[in-house]
Amino acid sequence: MAILFDSTSRLFTLTTAHSMYQMKADRYGVLLHTWFGMKGSAFDYSYRIAYADRGFSGNPYDAGDDRTYSLDALPLEFPAYGSGDYRAAALKVRYPDGTSACDLRYLKHEIREGKYSLPGLPALYDAPDQEQQAHETPAPAGCRCGSRSDTLIITLEDTRRMFYVHLYYGVMEDLDIITRAVCVENHSEDDIYLENIQSVCVDYLHGEYDLHTFYGRHVKERNYQRSPLMHGSQSVGSTRGTSSHQYNPFLILSDRDTTEDTGNCYGFSFLYSGDFLGNAELDQYNQTRLLLGIHPDNFCYCVKPAERFYAPEAALAYSAQGLGRLSRIFHQAYRTHLCRGKWTAKRRPVLLNDWEGVYFDFDGDKLIQMARDAADLGIELFVMDDGWFGKRDLDVSGLGDWTVNEKKLGCTLKELSDQIHGLGLQFGIWFEPEGINEDSDLYREHPDWAFTVPGKQPTRSRLQLLLDFSREDVREYIFSHICQVLDSARIEYLKWDLNRSLADLYSASLPAKRQGEVMHRYVLGLYDMLEKLTQRYPDMLIEGCSGGGGRFDAGMLYYTPQIWCSDDTDAIERLSIQYGTSFGYPVSTMGSHVSHCPNEQTRRITPLNTRATVAMSGTFGYELDVNKMTEDEKTIVKAQIREFKEYYDLIQYGDYYRLTDPDTADAYHGWEFAAEDGSEALLCIVALQIHPNGPGRWMCLKGLNADSIYTVNDEEYPGDVLMNGGLLLPTAAEEYESFRIHIVECPAV
Repeated sequence: MAILFDSTSRLFTLTTAHSMYQMKADRYGVLLHTWFGMKGSAFDYSYRIAYADRGFSGNPYDAGDDRTYSLDALPLEFPAYGSGDYRAAALKVRYPDGTSACDLRYLKHEIREGKYSLPGLPALYDAPDQEQQAHETPAPAGCRCGSRSDTLIITLEDTRRMFYVHLYYGVMEDLDIITRAVCVENHSEDDIYLENIQSVCVDYLHGEYDLHTFYGRHVKERNYQRSPLMHGSQSVGSTRGTSSHQYNPFLILSDRDTTEDTGNCYGFSFLYSGDFLGNAELDQYNQTRLLLGIHPDNFCYCVKPAERFYAPEAALAYSAQGLGRLSRIFHQAYRTHLCRGKWTAKRRPVLLNDWEGVYFDFDGDKLIQMARDAADLGIELFVMDDGWFGKRDLDVSGLGDWTVNEKKLGCTLKELSDQIHGLGLQFGIWFEPEGINEDSDLYREHPDWAFTVPGKQPTRSRLQLLLDFSREDVREYIFSHICQVLDSARIEYLKWDLNRSLADLYSASLPAKRQGEVMHRYVLGLYDMLEKLTQRYPDMLIEGCSGGGGRFDAGMLYYTPQIWCSDDTDAIERLSIQYGTSFGYPVSTMGSHVSHCPNEQTRRITPLNTRATVAMSGTFGYELDVNKMTEDEKTIVKAQIREFKEYYDLIQYGDYYRLTDPDTADAYHGWEFAAEDGSEALLCIVALQIHPNGPGRWMCLKGLNADSIYTVNDEEYPGDVLMNGGLLLPTAAEEYESFRIHIVECPAV
């Protein structure tokens, strides 16, 4: 059992393969956080707490005359607002009398075998889901699909006896993951209002930490940022209705000297696709508090008598072997215990998306011509992007009218799909179900379905508004029309897009005092739609997208096993984007394509081979007009596709190593995929700069077996030599040239 409880000291100790998490209900029933870090003896780590009489730090009434006991200085597992702890709180409730001061005490606990799930919300699971088992998809080498898990539920009660707080802990021992979730249960006779609820709080008694965050903007997402914690609060978050291009709901705390391969670090990933807040606070006593949960700015949720509110899950991991090991913990967990369905372990097809090739300028004949050339190249899936429906020749009209424009296509969708399948290709299609144009039949019929504030002109973006997905009637209408399209033809892939942030939040289905629920209900509505879609079409590959990476989060991966990483398809820009993404998310989730040159976003020209090297470090596909390619380029593409298929399992399921930072690398940037057993590796290199008469460059490999001999370009090297002395890199003949070097373990003699 990975969960131990000492009934005498009321001490809870949770252990994974290499980490330990501990808390304790003290003599007053306050739940203290005592440890999160390296696995050790199940000793009571509360001995580390220093009790002292501290000025202006008050004492609970039941502590009597003990001035050394103050919640303002103690490490707390789930701190509530108004309790005498003046640091950032994990919970704030408004009682029926308008007050908010709350005091939570331990009531009981329950230990269960297996991992809990959450109603209507994504969560890690502890065994392959039944959907995947039904397909009998064999797991590739290095893909561990089983995990031993246990659940702990600790129930706290507020001292006014109006509600319970159930703290959920999932201990996924083999994966080195501990999950957190929270449920608030109203057991009074009155409504209570949640004004702030965080899914995780971890207090560190001491230490000098760096905070690692991932910031950006549209077409420049998840830039890596590392900052030392200073006194006060440092936070990232989103109030855009999505996890956003600007900040990602994944944070890391680390020791100051932590590197890729050494040092302590702690990862916090939020399984949620809406507004979030991640906050790190260094307090007056040099203690650090890390909070992660729903952003309170657009949140106020009414919990009626006997109702429960479930806050989203957060996944926590610890590594004593640096940032690289921490990333690989999340990669393994998310590949095998977050992503679901047929495509979790099945090889995904190499696709051609028509968007950057033709944009809105196409008809059925043009698409068939592109598909024919794509099939000749070895491409397996043809995707028709925006422009196939309603009145949609630009992005200013038609959104919401999910009827096929047969006049534009020159045929029915079934006829188009049949022709593409006749070429030996699968067929995919693009949707933006959450959006609506004012110039659409749907808006003219149901203007109240769009988010607008009564008496105020709406905020437009791309001349579009957003549908109120918090409403079931709106969702049912859109879902039925999407299904009509999907049922009308043979369609194996769906790209679900969203191209603006939420604004003007108002739902006609809720009273004034409950408008603070709209944003969260919107996300629940999105999840409801996606769950129905995955259940109705279990064989369909669904790719998430929000103008690229505007909703690249663990919550979406529960429904869509891959997400379009960024609308920026420039290979050199993608180095930084995919580098930052790799800290919290596996390569198998990153939608990445080879696009045309000069690049649409940057006008940069890069070699076709380099564009493939970068795109292969993702789901891999093409986004250009293949009809305009030269014969030499087509020959190169055929070889790229064959190579990607050859290395597919190594890339998608192997251990990923960041060898350099592309923003600071001198001349060469490198990364590596290594088989879990060290039997082979693929080294990827991009030359960022060309220096005349430059020095030699070496790249030290990782993840090999030190005692084995490896073949590299027909030369043999011991594994320890390649990892310590490095591999001499080829000299680049042109700027942005790339190299893919296969390293293979020699058979034992």
